[in-house]
Amino acid sequence: MSATPAGEEAAPPIFEPEPAPPTGDLREFVLETLGREICGSMIEPETTFTTESLESRFQVSRPVVREALRALEALGLVTPKRRVGVRVLPPSAWNVYDLQVIRWRLAGPSRVAQLRSLTELRGAIEPAAARLAAIRAPLGQASDLVGLAGRIWAAGREGDSQEFLRLDMQFHRLVLEMSGNEMFTKLHHLVEEVLRSRTHYGLMPKFPAPEALQRHVDIATAIQTGNADKAAAAMIAITERALSEMSSIWDQKLEPPADAD
Repeated sequence: MSATPAGEEAAPPIFEPEPAPPTGDLREFVLETLGREICGSMIEPETTFTTESLESRFQVSRPVVREALRALEALGLVTPKRRVGVRVLPPSAWNVYDLQVIRWRLAGPSRVAQLRSLTELRGAIEPAAARLAAIRAPLGQASDLVGLAGRIWAAGREGDSQEFLRLDMQFHRLVLEMSGNEMFTKLHHLVEEVLRSRTHYGLMPKFPAPEALQRHVDIATAIQTGNADKAAAAMIAITERALSEMSSIWDQKLEPPADAD
């Protein structure tokens, strides 16, 4: 949709009515649909619409629409506009750290840009978290990490992609937790989305390179022995390798994975 020219209050866009889902939460249906459309650029910034137009489009009640719009407003995707209705905000206003926004972007045409942002962010936070973990982690957690590294090695050598992914997400989540920094810990879902997307888009080899498997062991043993420099260096090696492997897709248009919602 085209943006409303400055100084003009265009009529709300016209949508074809869509039947509400036969089951499930109507608020979530409206929220999910509008969120994907906004994050997928199907509804452009500065577009305006009213609660009445959404009631007609989705065939739902006004309270349902208002609840969905409040949720979108909390995510920074829309804002009320006096005497007009609701205005769609540009990406600079979005809560780009929110998992829902991230998944909507990954489901749309901006998925490559979102993957790149997540991968670059991962490279900034994980080495710092590994360094702190080597300084602060309790011995029991460090031992658990060493055990996880061994299981990751086994899953990688066996070519068990799903088990490797599950264990890898658990490993990186534990490193963030072991940092002792509650803000790092809360970023685990960002790292997990990178790891999950690499597998879903076929960017992760069935048999990971031996050196990549060894890096997990290096991180775990460095944290267990309190070697902060080695832990950070091994994590840098992992994140830089991931960034290098994924750089081949930055100029491509990825199709959504077959099991996408």
